[in-house]
Amino acid sequence: MYNVAIVGATGAVGEEFLRILEERNFPVKKLVPLASKRSVGVEVEFRGETLKVKELTCDVFKEEDIDIAFFSAGGSVSAKFAPCAVEAGAIVIDNTSHFRMDPDIPLVVPEVNPEDIKDWKKKGIIANPNCSTIQMVISLKPLHDEFGIKRVDVATYQAVSGAGKKGMEELLEQMRAIFNFKLDKKVEEREVFPWQIALNVIPHIDRFMEGGWSREELKMVNETNKIMHSNIEVAPTCVRVPVLRSHSEAISIYCEKEVDVDRAREVLANFEDVKVIDNPEKNEYPMPIIATDTDYVYVGRIRKDLFNPKVLHFFNVADQLRVGAATNAVRIAEKWIEMEGEKFLQGKRNGKK
Repeated sequence: MYNVAIVGATGAVGEEFLRILEERNFPVKKLVPLASKRSVGVEVEFRGETLKVKELTCDVFKEEDIDIAFFSAGGSVSAKFAPCAVEAGAIVIDNTSHFRMDPDIPLVVPEVNPEDIKDWKKKGIIANPNCSTIQMVISLKPLHDEFGIKRVDVATYQAVSGAGKKGMEELLEQMRAIFNFKLDKKVEEREVFPWQIALNVIPHIDRFMEGGWSREELKMVNETNKIMHSNIEVAPTCVRVPVLRSHSEAISIYCEKEVDVDRAREVLANFEDVKVIDNPEKNEYPMPIIATDTDYVYVGRIRKDLFNPKVLHFFNVADQLRVGAATNAVRIAEKWIEMEGEKFLQGKRNGKK
């Protein structure tokens, strides 16, 4: 059993951590919810018990004898406090972008590269990838093994909850204003998105970088190849859409071999945590309302290109707060426990980190 801390326990992803740890019967001995000073005393529920949020400090990890610390409170918070948690004897699983491209920190999707978990000892940290990257590589992995992927073109349709609770609130407030014929005022008051998000799509997620690519898009490029140990060309266009929860992606893969649609469906359906929904004649295909509150990547609209026999197109959807964040982090922890947990606890009992 493990003493577990959740850093950012009052945020959207932090709330999912609480749910998922309980749902998956994670071996929690003691759970310590942590957040900034302004959230101290806020109550959260876990396994029928009410817990009060404690202030995040460098000392709290040692005081509470934390074994596993899940971080989801922003990159600057992770940069400051994750090393403190490691120094206190905990393993950190970080959900921010801060550590992802550090060559000494493994970036893990357990269905794709579980073997990389062994490198956690280098810095005591395992990084959780970007939400859009996670659901994409889970669907790419079996297809890459079968056909050899050379290039991926992907357009994402990302839910407002990817911008946190405030993103969801901004969409809902604008929708209420539409129904009350008062939209102009709510658009003027917007804080999260650069344009009205209600009844609109915005091809802009995170800040723009050199060459016109957004930071979100470059994350998908760099993280995909680190996770898959590949040199796949990845060209994303990331778009915010007025959906509350679950990201969607339209993906085209360019392969070394000629693709076979039936075989593609077969390898996807047999891959861990993937569900194929692909019967367009009956209006059966992946959608956010299907994926929300689940732990699967749903894949459908699978079809061969009309002109190039080595190109396959498909659509995938996953709940980005779960599959794209909290569930992936908990799966990392579960795999780490399977591979390293007993040795880790034995080392702590013997006074070693």
